Amino acid sequence: MGNHSMFSDFILLGLSADPQTQILLFVLFLMIYLLTLMGNMVMLLVIRSDSHLYIPMYFFLGQLSFLDLCHSSVTVPKVLENLLSESKTIFVESCLAQAFFVFATGGTEACLLAVMAYDRYVAISSPLLYGQVMSNQLCIGLVWGSWGLAFVDALINILLTVNLDYCEHQSIPHFSCELSSLFPLSCSDTSTNFTVLLCSSVLHFFGTFILIFFSYTRIVSTILSISSTSGRSKAFSTCTSHLTTVILFYGSGFLSYLLPTSGSVVEMIFPLQYSVVTPMLNPLIYSLQNEEVKAAMRRMFRRYVNSFT
Repeated sequence: MGNHSMFSDFILLGLSADPQTQILLFVLFLMIYLLTLMGNMVMLLVIRSDSHLYIPMYFFLGQLSFLDLCHSSVTVPKVLENLLSESKTIFVESCLAQAFFVFATGGTEACLLAVMAYDRYVAISSPLLYGQVMSNQLCIGLVWGSWGLAFVDALINILLTVNLDYCEHQSIPHFSCELSSLFPLSCSDTSTNFTVLLCSSVLHFFGTFILIFFSYTRIVSTILSISSTSGRSKAFSTCTSHLTTVILFYGSGFLSYLLPTSGSVVEMIFPLQYSVVTPMLNPLIYSLQNEEVKAAMRRMFRRYVNSFT
């Protein structure tokens, strides 16, 4: 870490410099974070406690809930702290650690959404072989592969970033540390970093998006081949929750990274969407649109009430 001896911290400019606005934002983000924690923990508890949900689809959903807890907890606590603080600083080492975990959890979620799309394809195209194809060993391997690939990729990027010299202004026009926001602060040659980050983005986001698109192309083709209207409707209903999550995650992510950098507050709306808001919405999406999850929640609530009577 000797390259960072010129200064010990960065300044996260955040969303607003107005004290009254910061208080309102603090209350808003605190509510969002608490709802995120509660919603995803309830989802994990429901999936864990109800034997009716011991199938691959809900195994992956449980992993998504755990991942949303991690992804949100990487950024939101520091955002809350800075909204109440005048200095709004973050140690260089802490900033690099946050950038690593933001990249790792985001990459894992992209891979996991691709895995979930493949799971839906197998369930719809080969329902009789679903349990055999999506075996426990395969499901666990796909999850570990998603985490492993993302963490190795994040480690490669962060090790290259650690070797940069940061000798420009210390201000980061963002509410959190991300790899792309650190490069402009460096007086070293960042061409290699940009190239590696671009390859990683293509692999994790565009690559997994193509896999999801291919899976849904096959899903739509299979659904259209079903003769009955009720059968088509039932088959498509099993995908609506996942499809909604994909649109929220990739839509905000693509807009965040493809729009030109202007330094405005409006530019932070899309990063806020996929790093703060989406982890809160995912449990609601899967609980409101999924009858099995709602039934499992009712059973868990009845067991909880009966335990006190």
